[in-house]
Amino acid sequence: MSKSSQKRERTWLLNPFHSNGTIKRVPELEDEMVDPPEMVDKNVFDRVFGSLLGLAIGDALGASVEFRPQRFLVENRVTDLQSGGTWGLNRGEFTDDTSMALCLANSLVACRDFIPYDQLVRYKWWFRNGYMSSTGNCFDIGKATKKSLLEFEYRQVTFSKEHRIPIDQMDYLHDPKLLRLFDVDCSEQGVAGNGALMRLCPVPLFFYRNPKYAVRFSGASARTTHGDRIAIDACRYYGALMVAALLGENIDDLLDSNFYVKHQNWFNNEPLHDSVMNIVGGSFKKRGGYAEGIRGKGFIIHALEAALWALWANKDSFERGVLAAVNLGDDTDTTAAIYGQLAGAIYGFHGLPKKWRDIIYGRNYIECLSRWIVHDGERWSLEKTQGYFPDLMTSSKQHTDTIIRTVPEDQTPPEDVSSSRSLSKYSSDKTAENSRSYHRTPSEPLHSTAFSANRKPSPTSEIGKPYTRFHDRDYTPANDPSSMPGYSMEGLETCEDVSKWLRSLDKAFANYVSGFETNLVDGFWLLNHVTNESLLKYGVKKREHQEKILNEIRKIQHRIDEKRFKNSNQTRL
Repeated sequence: MSKSSQKRERTWLLNPFHSNGTIKRVPELEDEMVDPPEMVDKNVFDRVFGSLLGLAIGDALGASVEFRPQRFLVENRVTDLQSGGTWGLNRGEFTDDTSMALCLANSLVACRDFIPYDQLVRYKWWFRNGYMSSTGNCFDIGKATKKSLLEFEYRQVTFSKEHRIPIDQMDYLHDPKLLRLFDVDCSEQGVAGNGALMRLCPVPLFFYRNPKYAVRFSGASARTTHGDRIAIDACRYYGALMVAALLGENIDDLLDSNFYVKHQNWFNNEPLHDSVMNIVGGSFKKRGGYAEGIRGKGFIIHALEAALWALWANKDSFERGVLAAVNLGDDTDTTAAIYGQLAGAIYGFHGLPKKWRDIIYGRNYIECLSRWIVHDGERWSLEKTQGYFPDLMTSSKQHTDTIIRTVPEDQTPPEDVSSSRSLSKYSSDKTAENSRSYHRTPSEPLHSTAFSANRKPSPTSEIGKPYTRFHDRDYTPANDPSSMPGYSMEGLETCEDVSKWLRSLDKAFANYVSGFETNLVDGFWLLNHVTNESLLKYGVKKREHQEKILNEIRKIQHRIDEKRFKNSNQTRL
């Protein structure tokens, strides 16, 4: 096949923009995409499609209750896909987990290779333009990912000036000599959140025929945004599990405490971090689940352990396993998305519940993309990657040994000092559990608040950051003045804090305290999700009382905006 024919087949990947500069939505790209010219192995395709769609199903199931604590889910268990909730999504729509995974998969197919620079470009398109988003916007992004993408943009601007490349051509850089000069490791040190793991599966799915490189690239895929050795090794291990699943190993083989020893050559005989080896050894095998310490948290070790627990405790059912992952609470969508990647590869597409697989947003796109992953993965050549990034072919030990160790090797870090969080050791447990940050809130307009990249002021436009908690999958230095969640600035962290605030507004409002507490309205929920409709649910029926409460919330939001603007300007000085 000629190069021109190959290019025509991939126009939906090579240029996802309209002539007016707006991004094409997934349904539009579905109309443009074509299947590969050759047939692909049906059994392999079933597992690849199952893994990608399993990720999306887990993400969509958890999206409606994202941030909700486990005690809330005890009384309100998730049993099916639903609309509304945290982000106000339609049934079957997904969040950043699936969007970033699709960006990564698109890059592998577009380049027919592992090119981290192109991966970052596509993440940037998602962040700035809503590429691969189920809503057409980037509504959900972790702070570590955001900072890494801002750093990437800064490096693009600097690189374009140094090498006299027009800035509008930087997203289409393909010269191997230039790509070798561009530093794609945009993460800060100490970043070990679950954001690297949630998007991983396209890499092992594409390279599974070459286990050593599948494992190596799984680790390298984390480095662009999450540079801690723990994050890299967690991705290497989980990538190896997916390779083994595609090669036909069963669940017991995958969850064997000797898995690393039996597949040591896949890891190039490079040891895994002790916290990852603890999971390999079976730390997730706890019948009591949540009661015995399994948590769906943002630290990558907690997330990995939770996903494997859901798989181990529900070996014969994708449906039970993914719902178990969601109902752990907290980072519900990501825990379930991580579970769905591996479980989908094990059970295959036909092993996924039909009631869910047919209503996932972009289902046809994911199906065709899966065919391309199988097709191009079969034809991948090592020589091309060596030409682009020879360092990826050598030991990763040099890179990982330079990363600051953020937790003791012999133990899992306490929640409020884990390497994935920006909180100091003096932060409350409540704040540590719920720390999050997003590009916009689900039910409030975007408020313009200043934000700066950690290393250098970014030359790009500032990013609005509302009042939400920081992504658990992120890390920010504790002395960053922008790192405190908005509700913490106002002393509104717990349900009790909200109840006290409510009583302070008016004596008559004491009657509403029980309604707020019953619905677990903490500071985050108050500042991001309270509306006239929800106030009715909490028992606030008088219109004037609703307006007063909402007006006071707006005042708090305004104060947070002013504090953040002041702090971010001080950061630049």
